Amino acid sequence: MSNKIYPIGVQNFEKIRRDGYFYVDKTAHVYQLAKSGSYYFLSRPRRFGKSLLLSTLEAYFEGKKELFAGLAIERLEKDWNRYPVLHLDLNARQYENIGSLLEELNKYLEIWEQAYDSPFGDRKPEERFFQVIRRAYEKTGQRVVVLIDEYDKPLLQAIGKPELQEAYRSLLKAFYGVMKSADGYIRFAMLTGVTKFSKVSVFSDLNNLKDISMHREFVDVCGITEKELHENLESELHELSDSLNMDYNKVCQEMKRRYDGYHFAADTVGLYNPFSLLNTFDAEQFGSYWFATGTPSYLVELLKRNHYDLDRLAHEETDAETLDGVDSVDSDPIPVIYQSGYLTIKGYDAEFGMYRLGFPNLEVEEGFVKYLLPFYTNVSASKTPFEISRFIREIRSGDYDAFFRRLQGFFADTPYETVTGLKPERDTELHYQNVLFIVFRLIGLYTKVEYHTNRGRIDLVLQTDRYIYVMEFKLNGTAEEALHQINEKQYGQAFAADGRQIIKIGVNFSSETRNIEKWVVS
Repeated sequence: MSNKIYPIGVQNFEKIRRDGYFYVDKTAHVYQLAKSGSYYFLSRPRRFGKSLLLSTLEAYFEGKKELFAGLAIERLEKDWNRYPVLHLDLNARQYENIGSLLEELNKYLEIWEQAYDSPFGDRKPEERFFQVIRRAYEKTGQRVVVLIDEYDKPLLQAIGKPELQEAYRSLLKAFYGVMKSADGYIRFAMLTGVTKFSKVSVFSDLNNLKDISMHREFVDVCGITEKELHENLESELHELSDSLNMDYNKVCQEMKRRYDGYHFAADTVGLYNPFSLLNTFDAEQFGSYWFATGTPSYLVELLKRNHYDLDRLAHEETDAETLDGVDSVDSDPIPVIYQSGYLTIKGYDAEFGMYRLGFPNLEVEEGFVKYLLPFYTNVSASKTPFEISRFIREIRSGDYDAFFRRLQGFFADTPYETVTGLKPERDTELHYQNVLFIVFRLIGLYTKVEYHTNRGRIDLVLQTDRYIYVMEFKLNGTAEEALHQINEKQYGQAFAADGRQIIKIGVNFSSETRNIEKWVVS
């Protein structure tokens, strides 16, 4: 058995080092950051190591050399100066109103004011922040280090509440902007968060930040690379193989399939989600660890409010400017979804500067698509796995009638307001497309699915051990027309030499009944 202690839920560098927790050495990046610039911003998904990075920077700037024994920075740093550090973490609470944000800022300001004898507690938060920075510099004779973790937590919690988000934005803009006016007192500053609200003026007063979120040299500042996995956890991979009674190579493949695949710049090394990776070693079993730690309800709110075609999630294309910013009034939810970690960079077209996005790995795809189902159908979250398993069993056994009756049930009980809006006909069609996307994407996790869509129809090939289903979906046509198209265009010809039974199904969806009207089989 491994003697490693995995830092599950532990994000404090000093505690990790003093108490003997497992640590992947990122200190060369810490040294590079400290020596090559003054103001940084980093966007990464939640549970990806941002808090640990800031905690490591804090220990470094406090001159705690003993904590870095045996790490890369020990060979690089010669001076080990001690600086006053102001570390603000906004991740610790829910922000229901402007008062809760003021309380959180006030908590940190009071601690800092006490530490540096700054008697300005009766002023506005941004004025107090400036004075604390000034007093810390004057009292210690060293310029100040400012570290702000999850700067955007209040803003994310206010998505869909424009007045509250504007109040948060106004307060935080003034607060963060202090760092520019206090530049002469500041040695180093770094802000981290899930998103970059660049288009909503949060940073307009702090325009000297260097955003390293998509910089190639810092892609692995958080997360774990394939090389780091094998350098640090090779024996544990073999132990996991033994524990699961699973071939070592298959264990490595499953790790990669489930947790690898994050890319934060084009054509760069893939990254494993560290939270899921370490939980797998700790529990000695595969699971959906990262997804289980948070429910991205604000993402679904954005998708539904903007009438997003879910099929685009599998092959979304966008440019760097879009990925790099978030505007709460935009009609495009993709930047938030990408920055939150549910999509990642899959390819890059240098000629047109376009990024191709997709789900990073199985854990994210399965978790997110399962999470979507109750928001688009009458199926409760607790029943989603059960319903999907029934779909799979019916498809595998060849009981396509039961499959389509179940699919009819998904549409029949959907509340009217779920599928209607300013353009009811378009919304009905989009809802039908989205439900089918969710169902077939989930089925595709257990079978082989080739899924192509355009406006008004869906072509689908679904393969199991015994059957090959070739399906054509029509909207406001007839099932017979759909089946005729399969035969006329010889969709099943590619499988003629296959030993499995080919089942051709034509399906029609009616916008009037908002349901599958009929299916015919040959």
